[in-house]
Amino acid sequence: MFHKNIKLILAAAIIAYAVYQFYEGYIGNGIMFLLLASIFIFLYFKNEIILLAFLKLRKNDFEGARKWLDKIKNPKSSLVRKQQGYLNFLYGVMESQNNMNAAEKYFKKAITLGLSMDHDLAMAKLNLAGIAFSKRRKLEAQKLLNEAQKLDKRNMLGDQIKMMKQQMKKASIPNQHYGNRQQMGRRR
Repeated sequence: MFHKNIKLILAAAIIAYAVYQFYEGYIGNGIMFLLLASIFIFLYFKNEIILLAFLKLRKNDFEGARKWLDKIKNPKSSLVRKQQGYLNFLYGVMESQNNMNAAEKYFKKAITLGLSMDHDLAMAKLNLAGIAFSKRRKLEAQKLLNEAQKLDKRNMLGDQIKMMKQQMKKASIPNQHYGNRQQMGRRR
């Protein structure tokens, strides 16, 4: 809810007051103020609105998540680069339900801006692979799927990756038979 620079200024002021409390001999107060400052430092790197939107998405409340994300008016000035990536990632997840073109745009922008967790990056690439496959761009889909598999070190997306590979194989089998029939027809 606060601008990112205000969070840092508040954290610095609270840390300065904590040091003063240590100097005066109030150790307990100093520790409490350091813990309070750590909250503002944490919220500098993890935006509270994005965290609340993640919680709404975990409950499949897309409208609630959109309401939270719409409260971020100017993301370039109020969010750190990785937070902008997560903002686009969340918009991509929500748009993937309705509009594949918009979802593709959001996922690509999220990957460009960066996501701090490997499994989030793998999820974005897996979604992009699904979109590319649905648009009949098989080579791009395979490349993205392989990248997602490399990023998924904990095998959290293993089932989805296997299912996507099976769907890609099933889709390519009829095309091979169709191609063989055309070649057989030409030989006759």
